[in-house]
Amino acid sequence: MDVSISGWKDFFTKWPAEMPKRGVLVTEFNEQIAFSGFMAGEAFLLIQRKSPDSLGARMVLLPYQQISAMKVTDVIKAKPFKAMGFQGSLSES
Repeated sequence: MDVSISGWKDFFTKWPAEMPKRGVLVTEFNEQIAFSGFMAGEAFLLIQRKSPDSLGARMVLLPYQQISAMKVTDVIKAKPFKAMGFQGSLSES
């Protein structure tokens, strides 16, 4: 399995309970998808939108290899990220 695919899959399957399940995914097509919930599957991530897109879709089924980045929209302390294997520290400001 590609490292980027397994990395994203691990990231979403090990999402800490104290971290809200929302943010913005950036896809390989440079599309930004704001999400308010998700379910992690074996090959795909099921993303729930808070409001529908211009075509009325409220959910997106996205293969892990199409994820380029994730933006965190909530203020999160370092603890949940450390639980996912991140090292170092974040600024206190």
